[in-house]
Parts: sequence; structure tokens; C-alpha cells
Amino acid sequence: MSPAGPAWPRLRVLQALWALLVVLLAPWRLWAIKNTQECTWQVVLNNFETVGKKDASDRFVDQEPLYTVDKVFSLLVDAPIDPDEVRGLVSGKRERSWTCTPLGSGHLPTLSLQTYLGFPYYLKINYSCKGESSEALVRKGHLTGLKPVVLVTFQSPVNFHRWKIEQLQIQMEAAPFRSKAERCNAEEVCLMSWYTPMPIKNGSVVMRVDVSSNGLGPFIPNKRFRVNINGFLERQRDNTLQFTVGNELFNLIPRYFVNVPSRPLWYTVDQAPVFILGGIPEEKAILLTDTNFKDFFLVELSIDSCWVGSFYCPPTSFTATIYDAIATESTLFIRQNQLIYYFTGTYTTLHESNRGSERWVRVLANECIKKLCPVHFHSNGSEYVMALTTGKHEGYVHFGTITDGRVSFELLPRQRSVCNGILVVNCSITWAVFIAGDYNLLLLVEIEDPSTRKYFQVVSYDLVSDYLVVLYTIPEFIPDARGLEFLMVLGTESYTNFPMVPKGMSYNPYNNLLFIWGNFLLQSYNSENFIYLADFPKELSIKYLVNSFYGDTAIVTETEEIWYLLEGSYQVYKLFPSKGWEVHVSLQVMQQSSLYAPNETMVTLFYEDHRLYQLVYLIDNQQGRLVKRLVPVEQLLMYQQISTDYLLERQGSHLTLSFTNFCPFTVMRLRDLPNPQIYTRQERYRAQPPRVLEPGGFHSDNSLAVYQGLVYYLLWLHSKYDKPYADPVHDPTWRWWKNKKQDQDYYFYLASNWRSAGSVHVDMASYEKIYDLKAENELPERIFLDKGTSYRFSVFLTAGEPEPLCTVQSKVGLAVVLADPECIEAVVKEKVLVNRNSVLFWVTLSDKRFCFDQGISGHHLMKTSMLLKVVGSSGHCFQNTHQGPRMQGNLMVPVLIGCPPGKRLAFDITYTLEYNRLQNKHYFDCVHVDPEMPCFLFRDIFYPFFLIQDLVTGDSGSFQGSYVLKVVGGGPTLDTIKEYSEEDIYRFNSPLDKTGSLIWTTRNTTTTEDSAFNILSHNSLGIEWLCMENSPCHDTIPHSIFASEFFFKVLVSNRGVDKSTYCDYQLTFQLHIHGLPLSARRAFLILMVSASLIVGLVILYVISCLLSPYVVKVCNVLCWKINNIVAWESYIYSVASDTRAFSNTSGTKSGESSGGISRVVSMVAGENKTDTKETLRKKPIS
Repeated sequence: MSPAGPAWPRLRVLQALWALLVVLLAPWRLWAIKNTQECTWQVVLNNFETVGKKDASDRFVDQEPLYTVDKVFSLLVDAPIDPDEVRGLVSGKRERSWTCTPLGSGHLPTLSLQTYLGFPYYLKINYSCKGESSEALVRKGHLTGLKPVVLVTFQSPVNFHRWKIEQLQIQMEAAPFRSKAERCNAEEVCLMSWYTPMPIKNGSVVMRVDVSSNGLGPFIPNKRFRVNINGFLERQRDNTLQFTVGNELFNLIPRYFVNVPSRPLWYTVDQAPVFILGGIPEEKAILLTDTNFKDFFLVELSIDSCWVGSFYCPPTSFTATIYDAIATESTLFIRQNQLIYYFTGTYTTLHESNRGSERWVRVLANECIKKLCPVHFHSNGSEYVMALTTGKHEGYVHFGTITDGRVSFELLPRQRSVCNGILVVNCSITWAVFIAGDYNLLLLVEIEDPSTRKYFQVVSYDLVSDYLVVLYTIPEFIPDARGLEFLMVLGTESYTNFPMVPKGMSYNPYNNLLFIWGNFLLQSYNSENFIYLADFPKELSIKYLVNSFYGDTAIVTETEEIWYLLEGSYQVYKLFPSKGWEVHVSLQVMQQSSLYAPNETMVTLFYEDHRLYQLVYLIDNQQGRLVKRLVPVEQLLMYQQISTDYLLERQGSHLTLSFTNFCPFTVMRLRDLPNPQIYTRQERYRAQPPRVLEPGGFHSDNSLAVYQGLVYYLLWLHSKYDKPYADPVHDPTWRWWKNKKQDQDYYFYLASNWRSAGSVHVDMASYEKIYDLKAENELPERIFLDKGTSYRFSVFLTAGEPEPLCTVQSKVGLAVVLADPECIEAVVKEKVLVNRNSVLFWVTLSDKRFCFDQGISGHHLMKTSMLLKVVGSSGHCFQNTHQGPRMQGNLMVPVLIGCPPGKRLAFDITYTLEYNRLQNKHYFDCVHVDPEMPCFLFRDIFYPFFLIQDLVTGDSGSFQGSYVLKVVGGGPTLDTIKEYSEEDIYRFNSPLDKTGSLIWTTRNTTTTEDSAFNILSHNSLGIEWLCMENSPCHDTIPHSIFASEFFFKVLVSNRGVDKSTYCDYQLTFQLHIHGLPLSARRAFLILMVSASLIVGLVILYVISCLLSPYVVKVCNVLCWKINNIVAWESYIYSVASDTRAFSNTSGTKSGESSGGISRVVSMVAGENKTDTKETLRKKPIS
């Protein structure tokens, strides 16, 4: 049995509870809200069909947008969201259109919009208070003005090569909705809930949902929910859900958990939407959750459970138990016996296609795998997992890389084994840690030397150079600390008789802290010099470590004890079992908590939002169940402190209990914090539900659908805004309302008079991007620092009792610990406020400007951290809040050095046109004007200007740095643009080119170090277009009567030439140039052809003028002859007709008559001819 809690406390413990309450509460000021009701938010997921249904809940499986929402928008005529206006907004010729796809098809729509779409799910929100009906509370909250405010935070994706890295949030106000349950007698409402759309963003499968109040109605503390996409479920034809990894088991049998040791929970931090946990004895089953164990499933895996043995694998017993389980962003890994399997989920939002596995895939089938080691952080666009081998490949590591769901393994080291590399005969790798920042592996190697005992070494392997080096040899025995809390291990100290037995390592990339653990605990900040923490007893053995990566570490031993270490200190505290734990459990039992039972077993331990949680199996009244509960670290530490240091003093007739306060201060406040967005890089949008024209303010299915479409379109505008040409107004929502703002009063008038179409009014001011978030008197979750930037704030500390000036200064001290002091620096200035018995510390954290090369926005950031520590406060200082005590005095802030997310370079087309018109004294656009891509004339000098736009803060200013401009592609039309090779890019852009291939030149003389390219800036003298003989734009043939034109694909980059920032700004845009000249040969040919045609036409005209009289005379004679011939033929025809009639009357003398007639006709013809000749002779005389 491995209990997570003690047996029920005896009477002696119960008698001490009231005294304990006094002990816990007396020294501390109670939170003002302590006497209010204990209320909490409740959130479930509903799809379109289950909205308004009681007790309806859905799983996050569907990932594709719905196109049915557009039908509702078609009713909203004469509204600012007129669909015709939207279609016109994005109907440019370069826009791609949506291809609306039914759910389940496995394809996503492309990112352009001609209709309003919707998300598959809603968030249903309620709240409950202890001891009261939730239904009545929700109605009461609605009537008192309560409206939940939902903040959805999208986790940025792993693969930044495919998706843009950004920290995106959307804040939505929930809409009240009447339940569709049975009718009731109430006039207005019986059952109701609040609803908001549950948005989806491409590239993100992990979402945090924070629910808070709008400040009206009852006080309800903020609460965070995990709403992740489960890609390991699929919808069947009957609309039911089924797991793709196996079959769900519905019975939590006690033997699965009772007397079973706890096991670590391994996953990629902040990226894994689904957690899995193995260790169920003799069952090929795992626990699977997509809500961080708020709920879970027991799934029997569909693997073959075969055993592949061979002569090179050491013999082991066969078992069906899943020993190691690791979850990544889209892929699950398990180890059963000596085989490993993986399964990739169906995540179309990540992969843009259905890349999900159909079954478990066995990898490294011919290898003997003894252990899987997790890599907690992703890097370089991929996730990693390591498999340690035994048998024929002993001394090697199989290094697995997961990119977009594709898994590949590489055997490391590449040239020789670790044993050969460190010059030993026999060795075995016990544990491996991957340090992504240095791209190397830290290996814990066990070495068997025949002449001596076993010993262990820490070996570093560089993945780039394939180089092995021994960093540290672990002592054979545990050092003798002689009462000290810690001991620097130098090799000269004395040792005990307890051998050191290392079992594993843990590394925090933010503070470079490496732990080596076993029956001891060693820590190091450089992997070479180690400190032995003597507070951890050498009689115990550590089973696994749980790191929050924010300064807290929990330790689980083989006997299921829980210990706690605050990084930056050397004290290790025992949390369980302890007297404090027993008292805490007793208090929870008094409050009838359902999270504790007399018989319980810890399943795993993990951190969530910097707080430590247990997954515990409880047996209560012969019923077993799994629960997730908070480990009260602060309460346990408080009890340990005050239970040993108290004093009973008699005052009169009674005893007075007093305690020693070891905290050096009574008040600690953070002040003068800057606005957080510039450092956290958190982009936030705000959306409110449309106003409904209904007396009770309740929404309908149609108005909720409108809400869906508005949120969808708002996020689409965000994704579309990342384009090369800068808008005149630096805001993604500007295009949405730019043509409707002037009609805002009109739409408000319609709504005020209840005349809005569809009974829905959309306020254009309710959908915006927020740039001015204020600090919340606490340090941000993380800080991004660009080159030379600083973060400045102050810490206000008040001493316990009034002290002289020198005493205050000596009693209250502030230390700043930097993980990488060669890269960042901290300056602390102190000011003593004597009259307030306080000290004010000004802290400035700055980047030193030389620890990071240039990188793309959000890529390859360097991890480091700052630890703010009040001297003497570790484990002694606490602050009471409405969520319980909170530790004070130790604040760790991760710092990311590099180019922050949300910065970009954009082509300033507005100022470029204005400046070019001013310098060239004119501007000629193309004949066919495209407002999205204006044209520039070839013969004009081109003066480009660019903007640095901060998508987080809304700042937009001229780029003042240097840059290199290259033409990397082009074509006479948009459809014929082709990419140029590296050789062509050099020829077309380099001033050193001697082949006559230059496309452009400039009068600037500044070039790169190798003189290969020109360096430009905002003060440059402009670009002159050349299009020389061997360039692709030379001799471009026009396609119409207008001048030639050409589309250039231009790359602008400041890499290597701008030293003012860590950002490698890379902008690729298309430039339209018209009026290109023809080549000399083609122009001469056209000239000759044109001249020949003109000369020919002139000659033809002259000839026609000279010969026209003769031609007219000939034509007249010819016409006269033709007329005579026509007349004669007519006469002959008439005579022939008369003769034919006469011949019909003389049938007997036909032969003679015909001969006579012939002679008569001949004579008449002869006479007529004679008369004609005589007439012609006489005519000239007359």
C-alpha cells in the first residue's frame, strides 16, 4: 500500500485543531473576502445542437468551421455587417476564397473569407456556491447584472516554420441564454446559462480559458480551465465518439491503483493537449485526459503486446504493463517491455491534413529499449524523445524527433559508442537530458571497472560536432555535511559509508539548474561544479522529480514521501508525511471535503500554473474514484515554521501564545510596473455579444450564431493582417468598419427604436484590438527582451517593527540572481524610507546586446531567467489571499532574449507613393488601377520606404535601419512569376556582376562586407531600374497597345547589416513596374517595319494620284462596252421571241422559213452595222 495520506487521526489530534486554527490565523491579516460565500465558476463545452440543453457536455473533437452561420447573416440587411459589404471587402483578385467543407472531411478552409463562418462549439458558463442551488444563483446573478468575462489564450505552436509564433488572446463577454428545458411557471426564466463561442485558431491545440466577473453581482474568484483539442477521438456515423488508440474501460478496478507505486507524468510543457499515464499493473491500459485530469478516461490500448526476444536482448519477464508514457503536441509514446510505440492524433489545425495514425506504430523493432527519457521543451520547430538501449547497442541513445506528427530516430553518437568515446570497456547510459540551447546531450553513464567498483560520470555529447567529453565524475560515497545545509563538492571533503546511487537527472533551461538524484541530491548551474543538499536524508531514494520550471521542485521517493525544494535556496522540506499534513487532512475532514478519504493512494504528482497537484485514488464506502487535488505547500510550510518556534507566556491568570516571525518584512509590494504587453508580447482582442432587442436581454439561437460569426471574422482579420503592404491605419479591424463608421449613428438609431434587422444590433466599437493593458501589480509570466532593451520596476518592503536607518538597511535586503550574467545585467538602487520603516528598491533588468544573433520574430529565442529574492525569506514569508496563502520573497521570471514575437517589416506604400510623387514631380499609375498594388514607372527613380509594425502595442514607425534589397523572382504577369536561383539572384542584384544581368542599381556606395550587394536605408538615393540585356525583364513584349509591364518579387532583409536589433526582418513583396523599354534590336525592327509600311502607303498614294485620269477613262469605256453588250443581248432575245411565235404557225414549211428568217436577220444586222459606222464618221464634223 502506498498511501498519500495518513490513517484517520486519533482524538489527540482532533483536540489540537482549535489551537491550530488560532496558530494559523492569528499572525496573519485575514483576507477581506473571507466571510463571503465560497463560489466557483463552472464551464462545459457544448456544440450547436446541445445549446440550451440541461446537463449537456461535449468533447473537443471537431476542428473545422461551420458554414451554416452565414444563413443567419443573410437576414441582417441594412446593418454594419452586411454580407455583401464583406464579400466586396475581400474580393480582390489576389484573394483566395473559402472552400467551406463539411465537418469530418478532414480538410480546413483556406484563409480568406467570403462568408461569415462559425466555430463548432460554445462555452457554457454557470457558477455555484457552497450550500445553494446553482439554478437560483445563476438567475440571481443575471438579475444583479453579473456577466462572465471569458479570456481565451491560444498556445503558440511548436512548428514555427509552418505557423506564425504569436501570443494571442481574445476576451469575450458571455451572453445570457434561456434553457430549452421543460416549461415552467416563471414569467421570464427558470433555467439559464451564459454562452460564448469557443474559438479555434490554426496551429493551436492547447487553449486556456480564464473566467472572471464583470464586477457586478456576487464575488466569484477567477478560475482557469483547460480546453484542449482531443485528436485521439473520432466521431462515428451514429454521432458517438470513439477512441482511436484503443477501447475505453468504464470500471476503475481497485487493483489498478491500490498498492501500485506512483509514476511521473511526462509531456511537452505547455504544448501537449492530451496527457497519458501508464503504470497500471498487468494491463495494457493508460489514463488519458485532455483537461489536466479534471476528468479522464481509462483506455485499453490496441497494441499487439507481443514479446520479441533475441540473443542480444537481456532476458526479462514479460508483462502487459505500460511503463513509460510521454505526450507531445500531437503524438503519444509508450514503452511496453522492450518495445516502443507511437500514435499520432488527428489534428487538422496543426497539419492542414489528416495525418492521424490508424493504429499504433512500433518503432525500433529490432532494438532493446530499457527506458524512455522525456524532453520537456520543444525547440527548432520540433519536439524530442530519447530511448535508451540495452543489448547490442548498449552505450547508444536513439534520439527521436517529432515534426508535424512525423517521427524519426537517429542513433547517437554517430561514429562510436559512449563507452568507446570515454575510453572504457563496459558502460551503460542510465539517463539522458537534451539541452536544446547548446544542442547537446547530458548523459548519466554507469561505468563498470573490473578493478574497482561501479562509478558514474556525467558526459556531454555535442550533436553538431559529434564530440564527447566527461564533465563530472560523481563521488563514490555520499559526502559528510557535518550539520551543514549544503556542501560544495570539491573532492577534498570527508565522506560517509553510504554509496551514491544516481538514478536520473533533471534540467531547467531557464536557470541552467541541473539536478542529479538518487539517494542524494546534487545541483549545479554549469554541469561541472556541484553542491550537495544535505537536508535530504541519505536513507531515502528518490523515484522522480517534478519541476515547475518557475523555481519550485517537488521530490517523490520510493516510499511515496513528498519533499519540496525552492530553487535558489538549499533547504529541502518534507511535506508528506508530516504533522502539518495530518492537521490539514483533519481540517478537510471537518469541512466534509470530498477530496480526502481514509484509504487513498497517490497516482502521480504534477505542476499546473505553478501550483502542485496530486492525482489520488480514493476508496470511500467501498467505492473507488480518482480525484485531482491541490497540495497545500504554503500551509504545510507555515505549520512547520510556527509549530517549532512558539512561546507560552503567562499574563495574569492565563497563558498567551506567541510566535517568532522569521520573515524579514511584513509588506512586500511590486510598484511602478510598466504596461505588460510590450514585454509579454500578448496580443488581445475584445468582443462583446450583439445587442438583442428583447426585454429580458436573453439571446436566441440566431443571435448566438451572429456572435459566432463576428468572433470568427475578427480572428480571420487578425490572420489576414500579416501582409507585405501596410494599411493606412495600423489595426486589423480597420478594414472591417472603414466604410461603415460614418453610418454608426444611423445604426444606433435603428437599434434604439427596435428596428434593427433580425432584432440584433452590432456595435462596431465592441470588436477591437486592445493595446493598453495595465499591469496587475505582479511580475509577468515571462519577459521578452530585444537588443539593448530594459525592464524596470520597483520593490517596496516594510520591516516588521520600527527600526533605525542602519537596522532597516541591514535587515531588509534584496538579491537578484541571473541565470546568464554574461547576457543580461541587473541594476538595483536602494532608497530607505525612514518615516515608513520601509525600503524601496529600483530594479532594472537589461540585455547586454551581444548574446544572441539575429533571428526571425519569435524564433530560436534564448532561455534565461531572473530570480528576485529577499534575503532570508525562503520558506518563511507568506501572504494570505482569497485563494489561500501565497509564498512571498522569491520571484522567478523567465526571460527570452531575441527578436520578440509580433514584430514585422511592412512596405509603406502610402508614404512611398507620396515621396515618389514629390521627388519625380509626377506619378503615373497603370492603366488598369489596382489599389492594393499601385504601379511605378520604369524611368522614374524608385524610393522605397518600410515600416516596423508592432502588432502587440500598435506602434508603427519608419524603419530607420539598414537593409539589403534583392529581386528574387519575377514575371510579366502575376501568374508567370518564378523564383530565381541563388546564382541568378547574385547576377541580377550584385554590383559586381559583369554579365550584363543587373535589374537595378543605386547611387549608394555602401555595400556588404564582401561587396556582393548594396546596403540601403531610409536615406538612400533611390533605385534606378536597368533591366540589362541578360536580365529577365529585358525586352519584355507588351500584351496590348500599352507599354510593357513586369512584376518583381522583392526580398528585403536587415540580416547582417543592421546592428540595432536582434530581429532578422525579412519581407517579400511584389512590385509592379510599367513602362519598360524595348530592346534596341526589337525597337529598330519595329521602326523598320513601321517605316516600310508608311513609305509603301505613300508610294501607293502617289501612284494612284498620277494614274487616276487614265484609269477613269478606261473604266468609262469598259462600262460603255458592257452596257452595249447588255443592250444587244436584250435585243437579240426579243427578236428571237417573235420568230419563235411565227414558226409555231407554219409547221409544214419549217425548214425553208428558218433559212429565210436567218437571211433576213443577217441582212438587218448588216444594215444596222453600216448605219452605225456612218453615224460615227459624221459625228465629229457636226
